[in-house]
Amino acid sequence: MDGRNDGFVVDGRPDAYGRYPRGPMARAESSVAVYVHVPWCLQRCPYCDFATEAINPRNIPHEAYADAVVSELEIRARDAVQGPIDTVFFGGGTPSLWSVEALGRVLRAIQSTFSGSPREVTVECNPTSLDEDRAAALEDIGVTRLSLGVQSLRERHLRYLGRLHDAPQAERALRAASSRAALRVTADLMFGMPEQSEDELVEDMRRLVELGAGHLSAYALTIEPATRFGELARKGRLRKLPDDGVAALFEAAERCAESLGLEHYEVSNYATPGQRGLHNEHYWRGDDYVGLGAGAVGCTVRDGRVLRYKNVYDVPSYLEAGARRERPREELEELGSDDRVREGLMLGLRTTEGVSLRALAERIGVDPRVGRERAIEKAVRRGWLTDDGDRLVIPRARWLLADDIVSSIF
Repeated sequence: MDGRNDGFVVDGRPDAYGRYPRGPMARAESSVAVYVHVPWCLQRCPYCDFATEAINPRNIPHEAYADAVVSELEIRARDAVQGPIDTVFFGGGTPSLWSVEALGRVLRAIQSTFSGSPREVTVECNPTSLDEDRAAALEDIGVTRLSLGVQSLRERHLRYLGRLHDAPQAERALRAASSRAALRVTADLMFGMPEQSEDELVEDMRRLVELGAGHLSAYALTIEPATRFGELARKGRLRKLPDDGVAALFEAAERCAESLGLEHYEVSNYATPGQRGLHNEHYWRGDDYVGLGAGAVGCTVRDGRVLRYKNVYDVPSYLEAGARRERPREELEELGSDDRVREGLMLGLRTTEGVSLRALAERIGVDPRVGRERAIEKAVRRGWLTDDGDRLVIPRARWLLADDIVSSIF
C-alpha cells in the first residue's frame, strides 16, 4: 500500500505495512497472524520506502507469485506457534492489483494450514483498483475487511503526494466497499501536507465516515531518506508543514473522531465500536506472526531462538525459491530478552491499554522494570505515564510526546 508514519512514536508504521512488526510472545497457546506482502503498485509514491515496485498490471505473475507464497507458507508454518489462525492481512504494495483468484488460493492455503477460522481477513486497496465487482469478488472468497488508501479528498494534496486517484475515485471506491454487507471498511488518511488546514482534515474525516468507513487510520507525513521526498528535502526543495502545524492537525483529528463517536484506541487509529483493526493488535501485543512474500517481515521461534526474518526483496529470486520449494533468501535477527522488552514497551505504549509488565515478564522471562525503575518513576511524576503497579499507560493527552516518553524509559 502506502509508505507512512505517524511521526509521534518510535518506528510508528502499521506493519501490516512493514513497520510495526516486532518480537513474538512465542507461546504455544498463541493464535497465528499471517501477513502476505504483495510487492507491486501502479506507481511508486514519492514518500514511500516500502518493498514495492511500479508495474504494468499485465506483467504481474499472478499465479506464479501465488505458487511461491504457498510454498513459503508450508515452510514457515513449521516455525509458527501451534495455534489457531486469528487474522490474515494482504498488504503491500497494492494487493487489489493481484488477481482475486490468486489471492483466494493463497487465503485458502492459509486457512487449511492452521486450525480454526480467521476473525479478520484484510486486503489493502487503492481507489484506482477497487470497484463494485472487485469488492464483491473479494467478499465472495472470504475477505472481511477492506483498507483503502485514500490519503486525502483534496486534489492539491493528492497531487502533492503523487497519488494516481482523485477525490471522486476515492468516494466511488468507498461506496463500492461499503455496499458489501460482509465487509468492514477502513480508510487511511495522511496529514501534514503543505498549507493543510484543520478544517480540511476534519471535513475529510467526516466525509469518509459518511461514506461508510467504520475505522480511520491517520498518519502524519514523514520524510524517509531513501525516497523522492527525502531527496528533495536534502536539497531544501520540499515544501512541508511545520511541526507545530502537524501537532495541531493531530489534535484536531482526535477532537473530530470523538465527535463522530470513534474511539482513539491507538496513536494513529480510530474506530467505531466493534470496528478495531485486529491484525495490528498482534504487533502491538508483541505476538509472533508469519510474514509471506518478497520483502515480507515475520517473527517466529526457530530452533529455540526468537528470530525476526526479512525476506530479501528480489521478486525473481523469490519466485525461483518457490518453484524449488525452498526457503526464500532472508535476513535474520535474533532477538534477546532486552530487545523484546524494549519492543514490547515501544509498541504496547501506542495503545490506550498500554503494557502489562506482568504479562510481558511472563512472555519473555525477565522483569521489564529491572534497570528502568527510576526512569519509570520520573515519567510518572511528570505525568507522562500512569503506573498501577502492573500496567504502564501513556495518557492520551500526552501521545504527542510518545517518542520522548518511550525513549526516556529505555
